[in-house]
Amino acid sequence: MSPHTARKGRVRRSIAIGLPLAVVAALAVTGTATGRSAGGHGEARVTAAATLDDIPLGTFSNKLLPGTVKDDRGVDLGGIGSDLYPTGRKGEFWTVTDRGPNGQIKVDGKKRRTFPVPGFDPAIVKIRVRGDKVEVVSALPLTTSSGKPVTGLPNQEGRDEAPYSYDAKTPVSYDPNGLDTEGLVRAPDGTFWLVDEYGPSLIHVSARGKVIKRYVPRGLKLRGADYPVVEALPDVLLHRKTNRGFEGLAQLPGGDLVMAVQSPLSLPDEGAGEESRTARLLRFSPAKQAVTAEYAYRFDPVGLVDPGEDDTSELKISSVVATGRDKLLVQERTDKAARLQAVTLDRDANILGSKWDRSTTRPSLEELDDSASSGVHVLRKRLVVDLNTVEGVPDKIEGVARVDRRTLALINDNDFGMSDGPEAFDKDGRLVDSGTETTVTYVRLPRRY
Repeated sequence: MSPHTARKGRVRRSIAIGLPLAVVAALAVTGTATGRSAGGHGEARVTAAATLDDIPLGTFSNKLLPGTVKDDRGVDLGGIGSDLYPTGRKGEFWTVTDRGPNGQIKVDGKKRRTFPVPGFDPAIVKIRVRGDKVEVVSALPLTTSSGKPVTGLPNQEGRDEAPYSYDAKTPVSYDPNGLDTEGLVRAPDGTFWLVDEYGPSLIHVSARGKVIKRYVPRGLKLRGADYPVVEALPDVLLHRKTNRGFEGLAQLPGGDLVMAVQSPLSLPDEGAGEESRTARLLRFSPAKQAVTAEYAYRFDPVGLVDPGEDDTSELKISSVVATGRDKLLVQERTDKAARLQAVTLDRDANILGSKWDRSTTRPSLEELDDSASSGVHVLRKRLVVDLNTVEGVPDKIEGVARVDRRTLALINDNDFGMSDGPEAFDKDGRLVDSGTETTVTYVRLPRRY
């Protein structure tokens, strides 16, 4: 019996998804809604549930691009929770995978980044909800100008983590085409915009999945990519923390894009970034093909976001969602907790081209404990919902979609069922699945946001 077959019988957690509002209302009336506030109207609550079935990763990948995955090591399709964007049809969303199955194993006291399925190609995946199931409607593999897979492998030796085989014993080749895709939006012309953690970069993708152009920080000097690469982003982004580049992406009503750096930059060094609570949002004009604004965003203390957590470096922005002209929802999270804040992009808060946009400034923006006293206009925010208090919301929410002015759809990243450490695979090199499912959670808020 294959590992895929053996997992068929495991019990799934009940989760929620963006069903049509009439269905959601009916479910709530019949008692399907879960959570402490299911019977009342004063708190946010989960209102319906669905789960993505097991689909062998090799089957999924090779259907899109034959021969890309020779051995999926028993891994199922997952990791599609990097973002969530409505298709315009009820119950349907665009999602995007991250770079593929990956983990960490310590060798001689140092962590190595593993890629057990190195041939995996990141993909844009359209999903639909039917009852308690999430179905894959279609998928677009991300490809280069010549039609080859971009892969999810790191780009540059010395800048990105070195890639290794599933057991961390054998080095894997770097790939300048590789993308660690995260945020996703669809433009009115049918093309897609994605953000990536490696560069970090903003990627314009055709309606069929081909990379049109990749925008990276000035000075990155990425060579050998099989698609156009343009150095159009501020060079201060070269100081992004490893594996913490762009994660959130929003599309404003006028067409501008807002990109969120997942964590504070490592300025002037890694230690300062680990202790900082100041991250950055950037505004990009597709018409001008240029960044037009940059903003300082201040996290709440980590213990407020995730009670019991005391490591500030665990704070991340994983999703940003447009709610109106110059208005956003920004998700602050750790792997176990998340809160959504309403934010307005104040023109007076633009730091693009200022001294705070230069890596030589001391103290750096990231080092400031009191930004206001230093003349930095940090974006104002208002708490919309603390998802820690909503029973039924899973861990590691990375994608948020706006359904209406009181309803949100959320999706988690299940990391392809992988965990860190040598125990992630059995003696035959087959995945020991973590049991975490890909979920989408439909949350009804008590008031408009």
